Amino acid sequence: MIADVKKLLGLTFNELKGVVSELSMPAFAARQIADWLYKKKVGTIDEMTNLSTANRRLLSQQYEVGLQPHVDSRTSVDGTVKYVFPAEQNRIEAVLIPSKDRTTLCVSSQAGCRLNCAFCMTGKQGFNGQLTANDIFNQIQSVPENDQLTNIVFMGMGEPFDNTDEVMKVLEILTSSYGYAWSPKRVTVSTAGIIPGLKRFLDESDCHLAVSLHSPYHEERMSLMPVEKAYHLDSIIDLLHNYDFTHQRRVSFEYIMFDNLNDTDRHAHDLAHLLRGIECRVNLIRFHHIPGLKLHSCGERKMEMFRQILNDKGVIATVRASRGEDVFAACGMLAGKNQVLPS
Repeated sequence: MIADVKKLLGLTFNELKGVVSELSMPAFAARQIADWLYKKKVGTIDEMTNLSTANRRLLSQQYEVGLQPHVDSRTSVDGTVKYVFPAEQNRIEAVLIPSKDRTTLCVSSQAGCRLNCAFCMTGKQGFNGQLTANDIFNQIQSVPENDQLTNIVFMGMGEPFDNTDEVMKVLEILTSSYGYAWSPKRVTVSTAGIIPGLKRFLDESDCHLAVSLHSPYHEERMSLMPVEKAYHLDSIIDLLHNYDFTHQRRVSFEYIMFDNLNDTDRHAHDLAHLLRGIECRVNLIRFHHIPGLKLHSCGERKMEMFRQILNDKGVIATVRASRGEDVFAACGMLAGKNQVLPS
């Protein structure tokens, strides 16, 4: 491999135009390269056969496609597959979730995470570095099931809006005509509520949004999610009121339920009150136990009662099925190289 070689995969069309200009290649070559990368999904520059031999050689002197295969995988009894990919400072994980009518890939946006949420194994390992658009897009294009994917969710390791620039590049490639040309409805980005990145996303993208909520109360949410100290729940809700979620774009709220903490009738009533006026869905999630933590999941009966209260208050709520827990692929269980996987 060439020293300091740069990667093409993950570059936007404007960035590809900069590459061909820098190398004095014809301007139309940018469109050709994009087509090879994102539609034909080639693995090498030599496969870009409508570029001249001289231009392929010129491009190869400084660039490679930049695809890296996974280095490990684990398959759950329910069919969920966790893929482990190399990254510069740590391994990262993506989770394939097949179901009857869709195949969803959950991707990571950072190696580790700065937010240190009380219930998340990723946060317990600390922050190990930002992922580039290449690192993120490689997860999508390198999984063996790439051609079967129907949906992408940014719900893996890291906080997407703590890495907004790179995440927005990937969203552009997924939804632009030069890239995958997917409908924005096929992509969901999850956030703990980092407002500057959230606002940019809402202004520049039509992809779906998921907000990690977990409590309707400031102090309680802050005990679970320290990011609440910087970005208050009320400020997040106020921002969302400025946007229309009644048409194509959806917003959902993720709510992990902890036994004797955030699972009371009072929580359900106040959550419904907090979300009034926002067309949304609440996904109720069972907590997946992490060794060493005192948090525990509430029972199924309590989750059903919580859901019923929200539904009666006019808030659509569902209990989300847990997938991949036996291979540490479920919500909050991704932990990169520090994860001990079952054999």
